[in-house]
Amino acid sequence: QVQLVESGGGLVQSGGSLRLSCAASGRTFNNYIMAWFRQAPGKEREFVAAISRFGRHTDYADSVKGRFTISSDNAKNTVSLEMNSAKPEDTAVYYCALDSSGILRRSLRSYDYWGQGTQVTVSS
Repeated sequence: QVQLVESGGGLVQSGGSLRLSCAASGRTFNNYIMAWFRQAPGKEREFVAAISRFGRHTDYADSVKGRFTISSDNAKNTVSLEMNSAKPEDTAVYYCALDSSGILRRSLRSYDYWGQGTQVTVSS
């Protein structure tokens, strides 16, 4: 089993910055993808960003491209999401997820393990 624990959520003003972190523990894989998803009230969970194990490949949703940056620290088994130029529409619960296949994909169904989520609120 894999445990994913998110941290760093909170309240930020529009245009501000926030950094989310996700710590992974438990079972290890030779190759995997780490990603962030988010779910706003009344909406479906959506893909935000993903990164391959050694950071060679990244992918971003169009809505966050140029504002958010995903990064990983393999030594610490963490993945982070730097959120800049935050907008009220970024308000959501943010989830960390792991895909043990190692294939970089955006589909929720591809991810085997999920964290409990951390709330991000962007005030206007």
